[in-house]
Amino acid sequence: MKNKQVILDSILNQGMLPLFFYEDPDVSLQIVRTLYKAGVRVMEYTNRAKEAFENFKILKAAQEREMPDLYFGAGTIKTKEDAIDYVNARADFIVAPTVNPEVAEIVNQHDGLWIPGCMTPTEISLAQKHHAALIKIFPANVLGPDYVKAVADVFRGQLFMPTGGVELDIDNISDWFKAGVSAVGMGSKLITKKTLKNKSYDQLYTDTISALQLIQAARQL
Repeated sequence: MKNKQVILDSILNQGMLPLFFYEDPDVSLQIVRTLYKAGVRVMEYTNRAKEAFENFKILKAAQEREMPDLYFGAGTIKTKEDAIDYVNARADFIVAPTVNPEVAEIVNQHDGLWIPGCMTPTEISLAQKHHAALIKIFPANVLGPDYVKAVADVFRGQLFMPTGGVELDIDNISDWFKAGVSAVGMGSKLITKKTLKNKSYDQLYTDTISALQLIQAARQL
């Protein structure tokens, strides 16, 4: 796996981590290319259906050929077996919805970046025990910025990234950053079902540029 600190710094600098899955590998590749064209340099492809792994390998090969400065990670990695598969498929980092010490062990063995999903202080503590430099607060739309503000006070110095329900809206995004997050996960609010179905790549390009601009603006508020 690639340098853990470099990838972490890339996520923090970008301020958001786009993430998506789509069954069609050709559409998935166009989504990756569009995000890259708009300025994204780190993104996540989620392991949410049977097609995900084969698609990931296709996308990873294209990324290495066409977009060598893009960090391309795998998400929704819940088991040790999936972690091994995606590490072997050259995932640059691993994102998980849960804190599974077996997944952490595989990633840590390769000195990679593991971003687990946490909902409670106990899970955050367990994630820290297994060397999670960045923790995904999930589901963010249920927990909200006030929750992050509370736990950030308890876990000083820990980096957090809310995922699930972060809106393409300056007030929403600024609320998260004011609460103490270091980046935000952007899934279906950015790469919408409509965009995927209609192959609306121009719209996605425009929306991605707007999202990156909103992130920078929100950080200044």
